[in-house]
Amino acid sequence: MNLEDHVGDVIRKARMMKGVAPADAARAAGLSESEFAALEASGRSARRPNFAALAALLDLNAAKLEALADGWTPSEKDLSRWRELRLFTTHAEGIAVNAYLVWDEVTREAAIFDTGWDATAMLREIEQHGLHLRHLFLTHTHHDHVAGLEQIRRAHPKVKVRTNSRHAPLDQRNKPDEILPLGGLRITHRDTPGHAEDGVTYIVGNWQEDAPHVAFVGDAIFAGSMGGAPQHGALAKQKIREQILSLPPDTLLCPGHGPLTTVAEERAHNPFF
Repeated sequence: MNLEDHVGDVIRKARMMKGVAPADAARAAGLSESEFAALEASGRSARRPNFAALAALLDLNAAKLEALADGWTPSEKDLSRWRELRLFTTHAEGIAVNAYLVWDEVTREAAIFDTGWDATAMLREIEQHGLHLRHLFLTHTHHDHVAGLEQIRRAHPKVKVRTNSRHAPLDQRNKPDEILPLGGLRITHRDTPGHAEDGVTYIVGNWQEDAPHVAFVGDAIFAGSMGGAPQHGALAKQKIREQILSLPPDTLLCPGHGPLTTVAEERAHNPFF
């Protein structure tokens, strides 16, 4: 799976968070304004940018930014370590979005994390494995992450929706310090606003055979990047540091877009941190 953001996307997001004009960023990069515009649009440039000066201006890590430009990607993940975890990627409006299904091997109790554009494949998986869908957790309510909500509700009317949205009924909102069981699994959450006002990360632990925790991070952080937060960049980065990158290094990060990654990989390679 390709990265959600190429190096130009990272530069653009960081520039918008800092309120830096394209002309000033181009000057720092040692590029013309047209060359800089092409870099942001495509991730490529006819001339090597001055990444050190550009990173200093945009509050990015220069070495990590250069590594991303040179093709860094996270290692491929072997999901067989988490036998009851499935990833579903659906496409619409030019956007690929991830959704996830988790269940307990013994009780067959299941939970969904975001819906993607179309829940058909996920619902088929639930039926094929004889699962009992208990919860639907939303990392945030942007339309590409909730498009399949009514489809799931029609198929499973008793599913309990969980969200941080202040517009949701009280019985659907996440509660502070709440721990929800899913058979032998345990689900907790941490607030991660910034990209979205209602952004939240869900953490699933107690996997069999001591598999690492899994964090469903929505659009808070991607492999090598983060969700756009032009108005709330400082808040978004603070919450990612405090609530996501503080997790154990081997924690599997399941983002709303792009490939799976880990806390260790993002600490070591994400230019925003």
